[in-house]
Amino acid sequence: MSLKIAIQGIKGSNHHQVALDYFGDTINLVECMSFHDLVDQLINKEADKGIMAIENSIAGSIIPNYALVYENNLHIIGEYYLNIHHHLMALEGQDLSDIFEVRSHPMALLQCREFLKTQPQIKMIEDVDTAETARNIQKNHLKGVGAIAPRVAADLYNLRIVKEDIQTIRNNSTRFIIVKTQNKELPLEEINKASLRFITDHKRGSLATALNVMSDCNLNLTKIQSLPIIETPWKYAFFVDVTFENYAAFAKAKALLAIMLEDFKVLGEYKNARL
Repeated sequence: MSLKIAIQGIKGSNHHQVALDYFGDTINLVECMSFHDLVDQLINKEADKGIMAIENSIAGSIIPNYALVYENNLHIIGEYYLNIHHHLMALEGQDLSDIFEVRSHPMALLQCREFLKTQPQIKMIEDVDTAETARNIQKNHLKGVGAIAPRVAADLYNLRIVKEDIQTIRNNSTRFIIVKTQNKELPLEEINKASLRFITDHKRGSLATALNVMSDCNLNLTKIQSLPIIETPWKYAFFVDVTFENYAAFAKAKALLAIMLEDFKVLGEYKNARL
């Protein structure tokens, strides 16, 4: 039986591309129009695994998704880095000079702003999803309207790419996490990265002490993100990613941190995709 993979967006989106790259093309795709919907699909067992964007090299962290993982007791079982390419596409037979309106997700428009400024005749319209915009152009035969979307969307919806790679910054990548409701995907010897969540007390140096434990256990801190605890003003949770060469070192650090820190939780143990 094919895996049911939940993604945010529809076929032709960057999440769809990650699903193809990570799992192959024999999957059943579960399209979700929000990350909350994606989580619901996992909890209700309508999907086996999910793919969530978690940070972008230009825009930074997608902070609400950290909270979604923690609050819904999801487990990070893998990660994937996708180089982002934004292409301007339209109906077959249309050229750049024919386009008077471009629709896409606000982030895609922002990341292509320098190119769009060179085309004063084009009006920018924010839309909910890059691939959804491409599909609507094809479905409704919208002449004079372009979409900014991944190449896979042009292939799926029979659109012509009128201008390739219009993103301002060429080195633009997004990190995606693979999540499910249960852990234990890999043998311990293959695990070399983990995501943690914890709260420190208000004592001076509490965070530094926790970071020192990680360093003493030969863990490499690759990410730290704070998030306010809504019900407790001026108190913060920290989301941390660490890498390590052997699981025993991480296990030692994990045991120490669980004693030291408040509400310590391992969100996932998986393989480092950057190696």
